[in-house]
Amino acid sequence: MIMVYRALALIVAVTLSTACRSSPSVADLPVTLTVSAAADLTPAFEELGRLFTNETGIQVTFNFGSTGQLTQQIEQGAPVDLLAAANVSFVDQLERQDLILPDTKALYAQGRITLWTRSDSPLKLERVEDLAKPEVRRIAIANPEHAPYGEAARQALQSAGIWERVSPRLVFGENISQTLQYAETGNVDAAIVALSLSVNSKGRWVLISEQLHQPLNQALAVIRGTRHEAEARRFATFINSPQGRSVMRKYGFILPGEEPLR
Repeated sequence: MIMVYRALALIVAVTLSTACRSSPSVADLPVTLTVSAAADLTPAFEELGRLFTNETGIQVTFNFGSTGQLTQQIEQGAPVDLLAAANVSFVDQLERQDLILPDTKALYAQGRITLWTRSDSPLKLERVEDLAKPEVRRIAIANPEHAPYGEAARQALQSAGIWERVSPRLVFGENISQTLQYAETGNVDAAIVALSLSVNSKGRWVLISEQLHQPLNQALAVIRGTRHEAEARRFATFINSPQGRSVMRKYGFILPGEEPLR
């Protein structure tokens, strides 16, 4: 009987030892970052995320949307590790509320806007003023109340002197990605969208002069209280690294220290 008890004890010990070795602790599990990013960053950041994960093993989950709405979510306590905004003013807004780590705030790009139409459209639009033509019945821009690219579109229309004429024809997207979708699906005749979304699209687009709107200086920051501060800092650094800048440049972004396109 004693031998049986000893045998059973040995089996239990081995089983527990194996279980301990095969069940990873929380500390051993891979880290997943939650990054709230402006919708204009969708293709660029999806590529950056893959490269970063391949290099570091750190997973990145993106929440793309309009910067104003993403900022509001953070103000309300959303569990976000890093914000990449389409306008530095929103990062400044969070800094005033002590919701970011100030030393992580950094510019990472300047965005541009384009005048976009489908490739099969009969419209031949070459400049913003062409949107006032009567044959352009519906025009999409991102909602300027919370989307920086929508505000830039409104400024461009105002600077061109056609805001009053075209405002009844405007359709507002919740963010710049939805704005492009309206045009791609033919729900509107034309749209003002981000260059970063235009470069790989199937439509026709014309770059809008940066002199018609305030600069879209885009900034990022790590959110105070993140449980993954070191990893979030690492991803922020990666975005502005030579490898990250190469990806951002591919999608038409002007990078800190570079001259804007004309």
